[in-house]
Amino acid sequence: SLFLGLRMAQRRRESNFRNKDLNKRLSLPADIRIPDGYLEKLQLSSPTFDQPLSRRSRRASLSEIGFGKLETYIKLDKLGEGTYATVFKGRSKLTDNLVALKEIRLEHEEGAPCTAIREVSLLKDLKHANIVTLHDIVHTDKSLTLVFEYLDKDLKQYMDDCGNIMSMHNVKIFLFQILRGLAYCHKRKVLHRDLKPQNLLINERGELKLADFGLARAKSVPTKTYSNEVVTLWYRPPDVLLGSSEYSTQIDMWGVGCIFYEMAAGRPLFPGSTVEDELHLIFRLLGTPSEANWPGILSIDEFKSYNFPKYKPQPFINHAPRLDTEGIELLLSFLKYESKKRISADEAMKQAYFKSLGARVHSMPESISIFTLKDVQLQRDPGYRNSSHLESGVKNRRQSMLF
Repeated sequence: SLFLGLRMAQRRRESNFRNKDLNKRLSLPADIRIPDGYLEKLQLSSPTFDQPLSRRSRRASLSEIGFGKLETYIKLDKLGEGTYATVFKGRSKLTDNLVALKEIRLEHEEGAPCTAIREVSLLKDLKHANIVTLHDIVHTDKSLTLVFEYLDKDLKQYMDDCGNIMSMHNVKIFLFQILRGLAYCHKRKVLHRDLKPQNLLINERGELKLADFGLARAKSVPTKTYSNEVVTLWYRPPDVLLGSSEYSTQIDMWGVGCIFYEMAAGRPLFPGSTVEDELHLIFRLLGTPSEANWPGILSIDEFKSYNFPKYKPQPFINHAPRLDTEGIELLLSFLKYESKKRISADEAMKQAYFKSLGARVHSMPESISIFTLKDVQLQRDPGYRNSSHLESGVKNRRQSMLF
């Protein structure tokens, strides 16, 4: 019986070890437990641990556990639908967690969307507290389903819920998280290229995560998944509006400025309906660009063909009365005409505007939320209508057509 007891203890240790090892190989969060008996149910032969898994055997063992398989996920409510993609709220049978299932239909495509898969592999490598986690990819003949962590709402819904009057402290916390996620991406040469409030997801705690990544760069995944496509124009930098295809990390920084303003003022900064209208709104506020503040502008045919009037820049303070001097200074450093003059995400986080968040926000490990610091807490938003602070109170809200 002593021998039996030792044997059982050894089995338990092996089983724990196996679960831990699987979690590590799957890059699963450490706190996820594969349900007891799950591996036995699948009759997984115990993998040998003394040699690294080959790519093929890693894929095989992942699929035995249930990754990459549609039947691993239960579809719940439909969250939204666009031309090419439908998003469902779902649940993983593997971990019991809520997930968001973005189903990209492939009948518009010829063959498998290799570029989509290549781009998505970018996301698999982005592990950060302010970036939405891609848990899995399921590829069938008819669709490519991306399985993401589920978040309660997006920044647009958050602003609507508080009547577009956010606490200025919360604006600061959200902006810092946007910059923190972007700085991580930019360091890895990943550009978002489609920043807007609908692509910033927020959970009950106030953690903000960048979503819809790299998909803007995957030509085979159509980015027009929104019925109202004009929204994207509002956050697009003037160099891109004028046809520049030179992509650098600064492409994202203009959008950050527009989103910062929108949180602080409660309305979009440049809500244009066409490219020309969008440029008019920008020039009317910031002044029509000249060779002095945008070298080379006069040789862009697109710019010349519009023949814009020569607008003078307006004082910003009249347009964003709730922003203090440091806030306006930071805002203007995002909205530079010449893209290389725009402040970087990394540099922006160090500005005086964020001083009140304390020094420790700068030394947090990448995968840890800034809300683990006790100085960082959301305040009640002045315009908030619901009794429970971050509860949306509206059933079946679109999760922003998610990502």
